[in-house]
Amino acid sequence: MSTDVISPVRRAVPGRYRFTDVARMEWVKLRTLRSTGWMTLILAAGMIGVAVLVLANLHYSGADRASVDPTEEGFAGLALGQLVLAVAGVLMITSEFSSGMIRATLAAAPRRRWLLAAKALVLGLASLVAGEILAFAAFFAGRAALASPVPHPTLSQPGVLRAVIMAGAYLCVMGLIGLGIGAIIRHTAAAITTAIAVIFVLPLIFLALPTGPRNAVEKFLPEMIAQNSLTAVKPVAASLTPWAGLGVLGLYAAVLLVAGGWLLARRDAGAGE
Repeated sequence: MSTDVISPVRRAVPGRYRFTDVARMEWVKLRTLRSTGWMTLILAAGMIGVAVLVLANLHYSGADRASVDPTEEGFAGLALGQLVLAVAGVLMITSEFSSGMIRATLAAAPRRRWLLAAKALVLGLASLVAGEILAFAAFFAGRAALASPVPHPTLSQPGVLRAVIMAGAYLCVMGLIGLGIGAIIRHTAAAITTAIAVIFVLPLIFLALPTGPRNAVEKFLPEMIAQNSLTAVKPVAASLTPWAGLGVLGLYAAVLLVAGGWLLARRDAGAGE
């Protein structure tokens, strides 16, 4: 596999390889990894399966009609999907450090910031395409599973199409956040643990705070942004607007990737310290 991976770069003029060559190398690595296929299957099963399960069992009284949001409820599978993409982002770089393949990669593409940028581009595009396809699939599958008394959302209704598109975009951003964490930490186990802490543990910690301070902080956490901003058709009190939430998530990813690129350029190519 290593010969296939580095050959696109070796075909370039020595010392004058292009960014597209590095991106092609990263695409070859991503699509030939066995874990990529398994993670895609888990992501699909989680997004679509959870949507069907949740919406098939969605019941509400007449008094709840004003607040029920079947579109947002149908994206409960994002809880699993965000973890799958974050882990995929972590593994995209930490697996090279743990296997020692990073030395061959850097020999082929010594501009380390370019390398991380190429990984981010390939992962971002692949996860965005997969995320959008699965977001629409989850929406339609969940809608079909709704019982008749529950209002069936349509893409033409205000906010619904935006929510579906942002659900897919959220998966993409979480993959980039995982890649940034992996580039900074370099140890697979430690990086995955950090991603899990950010996604799942921090919201639990903030539950101990009084309501006012908790609401002020929680709205900036990734999972809360996904639940209360990006996929919510009906406004949720004390939450960011959808576009503000997406901007905050993009800022998180950008900061982590910039920090990861800076550290990658300054540390040796051995195993993570």
